[in-house]
Amino acid sequence: MHPKTLFLIILALTILGCNTADEITPKNVAGDYTGVFQRGQNTSNVTLTLQDGNWSGESEFEKFPALCSGTYTLSDDNITFVNACIWTAEFDWSLILSGQWKCKWKDNSLVITYTNGDQYTLTKQ
Repeated sequence: MHPKTLFLIILALTILGCNTADEITPKNVAGDYTGVFQRGQNTSNVTLTLQDGNWSGESEFEKFPALCSGTYTLSDDNITFVNACIWTAEFDWSLILSGQWKCKWKDNSLVITYTNGDQYTLTKQ
């Protein structure tokens, strides 16, 4: 067999054999999630729903993190949240779910991490 043909066959098999389940798409990210928000040593149980570019969430502790509702967009391995709620000024606004987060998708788990180290570890229900 010609080396170029062999290379193309191996390349095609490699591409076809790749696991696309780890790719984050609007279709596979949509759903209801439960999990934990972590900032430093502090944690809170959370629920998050992602559906058709809209999100909503709740936290075990009021405003830790500050979850309400809004929209989200996906791009590569990032998810960007826009928070649509009105917030009062008496707490740390960096706890509001908004901005661009890094995503890691594995099986039924979604881990999103912010540049300051905040992290949501979520399991799709």
